[in-house]
Amino acid sequence: MKWRKSIRLRNYNYRTDGYYFVTICTACRKPFLEQYRTEAEQVLMNLPLRFPGLRIDFYIIMPDHAHVIIILENSDASLSQIIRTYKALVTKTSGYKPFWERNFYEHIIRNEKALCEIRKYIQENPDKEMLNFENIYRRLNATATNKLRNNES
Repeated sequence: MKWRKSIRLRNYNYRTDGYYFVTICTACRKPFLEQYRTEAEQVLMNLPLRFPGLRIDFYIIMPDHAHVIIILENSDASLSQIIRTYKALVTKTSGYKPFWERNFYEHIIRNEKALCEIRKYIQENPDKEMLNFENIYRRLNATATNKLRNNES
């Protein structure tokens, strides 16, 4: 079997309580979700029934990918187990193989302001270029630093 490089954070427990921004893409970016949007949404909304401690915060399903903010609170399942189940259930419903890319993209949301920016990204423009997380946190840190300076004056 061919070895694949992990894109997950080394030594991070993906069962940890928190907010996770996940992007899942269809195989070869084919627009399978145009036809199976309703089924993909139903499976997503039913995941909390399968996985106690999971909540779906915000999402959008596009023709060739889905963006989801997942909240874990005292979950026994890891983020990977949840996404693997989601992908398997949607694939089973569609009958297409492969339906999804082999992996998924995730970002651990570190604060409330970043959460708001990611929700805004999902809501307003899911097709625009990828979010630059470093710029989000750099901008948020600069704003906090400026507020501190202004308070010291």
